[in-house]
Amino acid sequence: MWILVMFDLPVGTREESRAATKFREYLLDEGFEMSQFSIYVRFCSGKEQYEAYVRRIERNLPDKGDIHILGFTDRQYENIIRFNGQSRRRQRKNPGQLALF
Repeated sequence: MWILVMFDLPVGTREESRAATKFREYLLDEGFEMSQFSIYVRFCSGKEQYEAYVRRIERNLPDKGDIHILGFTDRQYENIIRFNGQSRRRQRKNPGQLALF
């Protein structure tokens, strides 16, 4: 399962800019990868972990702005079509299952 966080945060004042930066840094510290400047994505091992991340994000929301969180399956993630300029980028593979011995 994947969690995608999209946000539009105000940065008109110094305080708002700091809050937006703090939120982005929080997502990175939580293991999210920046897909685009205001879109972050992370792999979750299941619905329970997804819900735990949603609760943690909710506790760290900035005072202003719009934040949207989407959850989707591995199959849906593999079907995302990406472009870089005019050329299509290779599809990303889901991370393999971790094996511990």
